[in-house]
Order: sequence, then C-alpha cells, then structure tokens
Amino acid sequence: MYHHLLHRILIPQIPPSSSPHKSNLTRVGISNLNCIQMDGGGVDSDGRAFTSAEEMWREAVGDGDPLKKSQWYSEGVGYWQGVEATVDGVLGGYGHVNKPDIKCSEAFLNSILAERFPDAGKGRRLVTLDCGSGIGRITKNLLIRYFNEVDLLEPVSHFLDTARENLAPENLMVTDDHKAVNFFCVSLQARCSLLLVFILFILDALVLLYDVNFSRLIDNQYNLEFTPEAERYDIIWIQWCIGHLSDDDLMSFFDRAKGGLKQGGLFILKENIARSGFVLDNQDKSITRSDSYFKQLFKKCGLNILKMKDQKGFPGQLFAVKMYALTTDLPKQTINSKSKKHVNRPGIIR
Repeated sequence: MYHHLLHRILIPQIPPSSSPHKSNLTRVGISNLNCIQMDGGGVDSDGRAFTSAEEMWREAVGDGDPLKKSQWYSEGVGYWQGVEATVDGVLGGYGHVNKPDIKCSEAFLNSILAERFPDAGKGRRLVTLDCGSGIGRITKNLLIRYFNEVDLLEPVSHFLDTARENLAPENLMVTDDHKAVNFFCVSLQARCSLLLVFILFILDALVLLYDVNFSRLIDNQYNLEFTPEAERYDIIWIQWCIGHLSDDDLMSFFDRAKGGLKQGGLFILKENIARSGFVLDNQDKSITRSDSYFKQLFKKCGLNILKMKDQKGFPGQLFAVKMYALTTDLPKQTINSKSKKHVNRPGIIR
C-alpha cells in the first residue's frame, strides 16, 4: 500500500443518503505514540462510521502491532499489483482526468518556480523526486519538462518497469539535459521485512523472560525505509499516494524527506480532500483526509503552507482535490482558492 499506492487516487463519492451522520466527536490520529486531535469522525467504504481517527487507525493498523501494520501495507500494495500499468489503470478508470490534472498542476508549479526559483533555466539545474510515481505519468507529462533530473519512487515493480520504458530518452520530447535518473522500487513508509516482522513476533513473546526489548532493538536497527540523498531535491512531488500512509508513518516520511531538500526546497502535495473527517477505502487500504486533518498533520510535521490551490476541471462525482506547497520556512500568508464542498463518498482515483 505504501506510498505508492500512492499512486493516483480519485474517489467517487457516496450519495448523500448513504453518508452517515457526522457528530462533533473528537477525531484523532496516531503519531509516534502521541495522539493528534482531529475534528470530526469518519466513514469507511462499507458505510461504517468511526467516532475518531484514533478508533479507525487502531483497528486498521493496530496499536503498536508490527504484524497488523505490515498486513495493512501488504494488502495495499497487493491491490496495485493487480492493476494494469496504463494511465487508465493507475487513475482507477478515470484516465480522462489526466489532462486537467496536468494542466492545473503545471499552473501551480509555474507559480512556485517563479516565486522560489527565479533563476531556473538561467544556469541553475533543478532536481525533483516523484513519490508514488506509478508508470511515470506525472514525470513524463510535467516534471521532466521543468526539471533537469527526476527520480521516481514507486513500490509496485511492474509500474516502475513501465515508467522506465516510458521515460527512456527515445520516448521523450525533451532536450538531453532533462532526464529520469533514478528509479527506486521502495515504499515511502518505514517498514520491516516480512522475515523481521516474524522475528519481532517471536522475540516479543520472550520479552517477559528478558530485560531487553528485542523488538525495539530490531526495529531501530533494521527498518527498511526510503531516506533521500541529503540536499538533492529542489522539490519533492507527492501526489495521490500519501493516503496510503498511517498518520505516524506520514510524519516519519516528512521528517526523513526534509533532509533531502536543498536550501529553499519544498514539498508539493496533491491529494483528494474529504469534506470533513476522513474516508477509509477498505479495498486499497487508503484514507482520504479533510483539509483540517491535513493542516494539523502539517503542523505536527513542522511544515508551513506557502501556497495552496484547488484542482479544477474534474467530474463533479469525484472528491475535491487540493494542492499544497509546503516548506519548513516561517509561516507566510497563504494564497487560497475557494474550495468546492463535496460530501464524503468513498471511491477511487489512483
């Protein structure tokens, strides 16, 4: 599931009559053993209501249970392993939204480049990371035209194989100084291999016999996770994939990824937005968060919103989609466009 799943996800919404009543109960997300207060409850794709995000995450990934969390991510990745490596496939059957998606993303990217990188194209080489890259759709149609080097990160191997083919020099209409460089077949979240998860299970059963917490030692020393090369990227692009991460793994990812940004670098996050609370998709193991949910997570991550913008031109039955430019700079006045409200309806969009 991981980050990749992280590929593209648009979610058609449930008819208003199917939407459960939303209470004013507190909503919580789990973060490294600390609870994050979120407002409102949520619903899953089967119509079940949750009073809080804490309740949902406890059931979905367990409370400190590495086996259950590993299963959550494995099922997510497994879903995408059964999807064809085409634009229509990674977009969940909504291949026709590719054009408006790229158009709106390009306008947002141009505004960021003009403000943060005015010397781009004047001798400064730009490098980006495409997280949850899938088949290289965003890289080929957008990023490679603006960045000299693009790295792709995708956990689903057959998607990444297709990306390599799509981004081969002979298949691109760009100059030689614009190219896809690295293809990382790895997840966004920190995770243990299946063997280590099994070892954790066995050793945890022996904790009562020893003074040492074996699982903690293994978790600290052998976690397999993506950590970017220090100060390599001007922009890290994250689209339709962060919904596959639990709150604690989302924060862990941003904490590690910050080190991969150059001075003045930033994140661009583009995601589906729930009207309130959250919507859990039981099929592909992903969560659609509300704008307020995201903003509270950004705060916990030490990230500030430089600019944000709503996606335009998508079919009305899909969730709203929002773009955020995130920095570690001191807060600045944000530029926001009026959001179109939608009711929560689980669906898909990859």
